[in-house]
Amino acid sequence: MGLQNTRTSNYADWYLNVVKAADMAENSPARGCMVIKPWGYGIWENIKSSLDEMIKETGHENCYFPLFIPLSLFQKEADHVDGFAKEMAVVTHSRLENKDGKLTPASPLEEPLVVRPTSETIIAESFAKWVGSYRDLPIMINQWANVVRWEMRTRMFLRTAEFLWQEGHTAHSTEEEAVDETLTMIECYRKLAEDYMAMPVIVGRKTELDKFPGAVDTYGIIAMMPDGRALQAGTSHYLGQNFAKSANISFQNKNNKPEFAYTTSWGVSTRLIGGLIMTHGDDEGLKVPPRIAPYQVVIVPIYRNDDTTSRDEVNEYAENLEKELKKSMPFGEKIRVKFDKRDRTPVDKRWEWLRKGAPIVVEVGPKDIEKNSVAVVYRNRMEDKKQFIDFNEFTATTKAKLEEIQTEMFENAKKLRDESIIEIDNWDDLVAHFKPKNKFLEAEGKSPAFVKIKWCGCNEQELEDKLKEFQAAIHCITNEEAKGKCVVSGEDNARYEVLVARSY
Repeated sequence: MGLQNTRTSNYADWYLNVVKAADMAENSPARGCMVIKPWGYGIWENIKSSLDEMIKETGHENCYFPLFIPLSLFQKEADHVDGFAKEMAVVTHSRLENKDGKLTPASPLEEPLVVRPTSETIIAESFAKWVGSYRDLPIMINQWANVVRWEMRTRMFLRTAEFLWQEGHTAHSTEEEAVDETLTMIECYRKLAEDYMAMPVIVGRKTELDKFPGAVDTYGIIAMMPDGRALQAGTSHYLGQNFAKSANISFQNKNNKPEFAYTTSWGVSTRLIGGLIMTHGDDEGLKVPPRIAPYQVVIVPIYRNDDTTSRDEVNEYAENLEKELKKSMPFGEKIRVKFDKRDRTPVDKRWEWLRKGAPIVVEVGPKDIEKNSVAVVYRNRMEDKKQFIDFNEFTATTKAKLEEIQTEMFENAKKLRDESIIEIDNWDDLVAHFKPKNKFLEAEGKSPAFVKIKWCGCNEQELEDKLKEFQAAIHCITNEEAKGKCVVSGEDNARYEVLVARSY
């Protein structure tokens, strides 16, 4: 019942096979866009609700800003525009005309509208209206929305022309407060990735060339995928006063003097689901950590032919199981249970839910009723045989079992990541490491994927150009006070330890 392509035979096709087998999404008629199906969207909803709670707990409020942004707002911030210009979708006409059976654009707009690639510019415009005094600060908001970035090469969840995300934006009266906000939110993202998605990440500061356009500093969480490539899973930006100056977000400080606000922005997107697929998928399909699984337990009934009495008894037994499970309270809420009554064979239903990655699949039939038991398959240990567990024991221990599965999935992913990091102290060895074709997922799976090097911080463009020859890049600074020999200069003048890897 495995997938057509395995991770070792064709990783790219394996990824798409998992998306299809788990019934998560499909391509839409619009190039580069996708339809997110209920199971995929259910995962996003749980990611969203978990993060939304953290966002609100840290003092932020949700709001919404328009999808369309006047081009003139982008022109106020030149660095920001340069970073997104090639990806912008622009609306230039307001209606269509039918000319001889062919629809054509009719009325040019007075000013082109950019379809939201990110909202710094339009939110800064509003902040300028809302702020007059230091008493109006801080402003701490977040919005859940969609954005459009016209990607040339797309892959579902990882890189699409339209995707879902949240973007937080704040304005502060002091630099210290804004920097603290930036670090607070990158910690929220780390917690989301590790505690809820069971996806280990490395937190670090971006280099000058890799930071967000217009930012003073950018921090990111970087996850290692099983093929050895890095995935940027979330970013938090300290924008300084750059956007405040271009949008005139000014206020009277405590000394009654005018000052520009210090701003931040931060966001994660449905790209997280792509990271989830690669982190926890296997050659049978997807595995979903219990904390974000749409259904944590799925009950599959097994009937005895067309025996109506048997069917009624099994349904009653399954409904009682569902009721008892929902009394448990893991992770602060009821266990999410699905009683699958669809008119399909038990085998088909069982394999469908296992491919989707439901953490626990339970089968109940006449024999189970006789023994007051249930037949259980744990998705994270599918190699184990089906377990037959007493009904009361199962309902009493499911909460703890879900927590155990969550922990085990994280520890397995962390072990793989930690075993795949090496340190290299000279340029020749770095080139030798990345020059061969990437074969990180071959038989033994022990080839290092992430490389840490020491660097003096100089000649960044030259270094990035050289790394690009091997499809590698610096992903973040992991140590701001490293000492030793710089891999680039060869001299004992290193200032940073940086993470180098191929990437998505």
